[in-house]
Parts: sequence; C-alpha cells; structure tokens
Amino acid sequence: MNRDHLEGGLRHLGGRAKTAAGAIRGNPGSQLDGAYDQAAGAAQYAYGEARDAVRDLRHGGEHLVEEGRSRFREASARGRELADEAVERGQHYRDRAVRHGRHLASRADENRGTTLALVAAVAFAVGWLARPTR
Repeated sequence: MNRDHLEGGLRHLGGRAKTAAGAIRGNPGSQLDGAYDQAAGAAQYAYGEARDAVRDLRHGGEHLVEEGRSRFREASARGRELADEAVERGQHYRDRAVRHGRHLASRADENRGTTLALVAAVAFAVGWLARPTR
C-alpha cells in the first residue's frame, strides 16, 4: 500500500460523506463537490493500485533476471567441465591409439614376410575390385 492508495481511499470516503450530507440538506453544490471528490478519490486509489502492481512486476522481473544470470553461470561452469572432460578423453584416446599403433608396427616388424604377403594380397584385391571390367 502506498500514499496514493491511502489518500485516494480517504478522499473517496470523504466525497461519499459530502454527497450524503448535501442530499440530506438539499444542497446540490455540496452533492456535486462530493461526487467530484468520490471520482477523484477513486482515480487516485486506482493510480495507487497501478503503482503497486508495477512495483511488484519490477520486483518479479528483477528476480527473473537474477535467476537467469544464475542459471547462465551454472551452464557456463557445466560447459567448461564438459570441455575439460572432452579434452581429457581426447588425450586418452590419442595415447591409446599411439600405443596400439606402436604395438602393431612392432609386430609387423617382427613378422616382415607375413606382413609383406598380407599387404600384397590386399593391394591385389583392391586393384582387382577397382578395375573397370571384371
């Protein structure tokens, strides 16, 4: 509740009292002044209501902005965690591929004759499959 809310309500009640007193006394001027005060009080009261609503909406909006910022910070932190995890996994798989490649190269070096025959057979098969007429 704000000042306009309170003053508007009091002015509206005062206007009703003036209108009633003017009606009892038979004074149309007093009735007219009372009706004017009633309308002005109702307008001021409505203005106070609008101010309260705007204040509440602004407060709610500020809350939503802060919540959005908080969620963005959380998402950014999670994104950094995921990126770090991806880098670690990439390094792990790279190291694993290097180990397997070295192991395979050493086995091929130990069995040169078999490796040469296998490479020749694969090359022959690829060449035979790639020729235009079979």
